[in-house]
Amino acid sequence: MKFLVTMISVFSLIACAVSPTGRKQVLLFSGDQMADMGVTAYQSMKQQQPAVEDASTSQYVSCITNRLLQHIPQDMQQKTWEVTVFKDDTPNAFALPGGKIGVHTGMLEIADTSGKLAAVIGHEIGHVWANHGNERMSQSSLAQTGLQVAAILSGEPSAEKQLALGALGIATQGVVLKYSRKHEKEADALGLEMMAKAGFDPAEAVELWRSMAAKGGTNVPEFMSTHPSEQTRINKLSAQLPAVIPFYQQVRNEGRAPVCRR
Repeated sequence: MKFLVTMISVFSLIACAVSPTGRKQVLLFSGDQMADMGVTAYQSMKQQQPAVEDASTSQYVSCITNRLLQHIPQDMQQKTWEVTVFKDDTPNAFALPGGKIGVHTGMLEIADTSGKLAAVIGHEIGHVWANHGNERMSQSSLAQTGLQVAAILSGEPSAEKQLALGALGIATQGVVLKYSRKHEKEADALGLEMMAKAGFDPAEAVELWRSMAAKGGTNVPEFMSTHPSEQTRINKLSAQLPAVIPFYQQVRNEGRAPVCRR
């Protein structure tokens, strides 16, 4: 009984939400809290890593980013977004709550066209749009709470302890571990539609992943190392192309194609 009362108290604090693709989420942190953490992390990175001094490179990345940001929710557009190109040979990129985006120079070597780079940045913006950072932190917090509950229950009879630990095991594996693939697929889908609406050829997202798959093994960049596999993502993105190509074609037909040159 003590176990049930404790767990009810914990889960009564859960804040439910829905992602941009209609997936149910658990978000325990406010937007302001996430933004503060994102800004703090970004400032720390800027102090530790040098930024490129070449204005044309920064303008190129900002040009792509600004086109993408026109196709996110209005409340996100109202933020003052900041983009930094870091001198770092590792092919990586990120976006943080609070409107902060970073791209490594190493990524520019792999995402060597504006369309490929739009796929990278759109994917990262998609993570922020869908509150994936908040969701991961919330899941981690719930898991830690569950472990604390298990410790409190350690004095209960063995049968009740078994029930408690079993429930926590299900919660940990079912809630915490299974979302990484969903996050990546969701960010892929959001980024693909975003880049198409911005006038970048969505087929270049598929080409980007093919380049990543060609690297193979331990050479796969950190940005591309999460589940699902490269081929799975290629197949999924390819299947989504017919739904987003009309957005791209409309922008081109109206003469609003982005002109972002390095």
